[in-house]
Amino acid sequence: MDNLKVSTRSNPHAVAGALAGALRRDGVCGITVIGAGALNQAMKAVVIARELVRHDGLDPVCVPSFVHLDVAGLERTALALRVEHRPAAAGAPPATSDAERDDDAGAKPLDRLA
Repeated sequence: MDNLKVSTRSNPHAVAGALAGALRRDGVCGITVIGAGALNQAMKAVVIARELVRHDGLDPVCVPSFVHLDVAGLERTALALRVEHRPAAAGAPPATSDAERDDDAGAKPLDRLA
């Protein structure tokens, strides 16, 4: 399983591409973050990656947990995100994008909000 380390300066599109590749290859990928800015970039990458792999029949979900890391001799608490494919339930309709779900519910996608 790949483990991506994401920082505040990470490009979410680049991380999403790496995440999508790992999901297509292995069906699972880990992401490690320390801090709110890094978590923000990682979550953006997860959202982008979900769209990238949707047409491959994958429906990734994110499972967070705490981990303790040694960083320069100091113990730091980090978040470990396990991103894995969620198999569809028998007879369930195929996964839709968040934008399609929003349109179905009558909500405006964020890019159309004024």
